Amino acid sequence: MRKTAVVTGASSGIGAATARRLAAEGFNVVLAARRRDRLDALVEEIKGTVPGAGRLAAVTLDVTSQESVDALAAGLPECHVLVNNAGGALGLEPVAEADPADWRAMYDTNVLGLLRVTKALLPKLIASGDGHVVNITSLAGHVPYEGGAGYNAAKHAAYAVNEVMRLELVAEPVRVTEIAPGLVKTEEFSLVRFRGDAAKAAKPYEGVPEPLVAEDVADCIAWAVTRPSHVNIDRIDVQPRVQAAPYKLHREGS
Repeated sequence: MRKTAVVTGASSGIGAATARRLAAEGFNVVLAARRRDRLDALVEEIKGTVPGAGRLAAVTLDVTSQESVDALAAGLPECHVLVNNAGGALGLEPVAEADPADWRAMYDTNVLGLLRVTKALLPKLIASGDGHVVNITSLAGHVPYEGGAGYNAAKHAAYAVNEVMRLELVAEPVRVTEIAPGLVKTEEFSLVRFRGDAAKAAKPYEGVPEPLVAEDVADCIAWAVTRPSHVNIDRIDVQPRVQAAPYKLHREGS
């Protein structure tokens, strides 16, 4: 029997790579995000490139909207794996110059979005008899860095939720895993963080010979969810070889 996996934020980056990889691993995949046109295109791509792919469904989802999350849950007959990937960063201002609206937006997606979707799908995950929640956080959720306070705070909160869930669900047939990536070069994360400023968005990757790519993180997710049911991978910290901490990178030419 194929298991069903739900991936939020599946229209690009880590979410899209995860949808492709889980389809290749034999899961039925529900791709959920706001940009339906991109989801539909990705579904067609997977159908054309993944031999024997299971059922694929695109669902319009805004994790900041309870109504949208409720509609997702109502349309799902079952759920074995939930990958809470929707999130992101806004700005790199120090605390003294921070915009509370940016912090509120980051908290709403990275923390409350995780809460809304997990709460809505938890009954189905438990009912599956072999559920798994995978929360995509960040090394920023464990190691603070200058300019990152808002994102640090949101991802620290997501980490805390992940840890509490494992305590609360220990008697249930549900595993809980945190994936905490370091520097990952995707097409949109940095661009969104710097509000479309391409020059600023490129800066974090300058001189870094091989940053992680979305497929590296998807590989970690796929490995965690394909372990035997009695094995819980608590947390995977993954970063490029040239990164020792969020603030410590080897850059060529520097």
